[in-house]
Amino acid sequence: MGERLAQTHELVSARLHKAGQLYTKGRRELVELLVRTARPATIPEMLELRPRLTQSSLYRNMADLESLGIVRRVVGVDDPTRYEFSEDIIGRHHHAICTVCGKVADFFMPAPAERSLETSLDKALGTTGFQPSTHRLDVFGTCPDCD
Repeated sequence: MGERLAQTHELVSARLHKAGQLYTKGRRELVELLVRTARPATIPEMLELRPRLTQSSLYRNMADLESLGIVRRVVGVDDPTRYEFSEDIIGRHHHAICTVCGKVADFFMPAPAERSLETSLDKALGTTGFQPSTHRLDVFGTCPDCD
């Protein structure tokens, strides 16, 4: 995780610098939390991991990071908003969403399967005139904890 964390810090730092924003200690902690959880996380989950952080600071920093395209919101089956790194930081991935507990886990597909999915989507949308720019696959089911 050390190398991945260092690379993520570097990408986030560059994005913030380009936007004229500071990479504050609080933002560094948020990046570390998201790398550590390795899945979309809610503000309450992040507060549980780092109780000394304030809720208002977390929301404010997440809004700033989201506006710069560093993180994005992920909607699951439950109410809490979850946050994760944007695809240009973490890479193309999809979500497995538990319909019992609401947990969202990332999964990555091999490149050939990803290309096959994109080809299938292009074919399915071919007659509609819709021009896809990207896609996101959410798979709903039951996680191992709720099985």
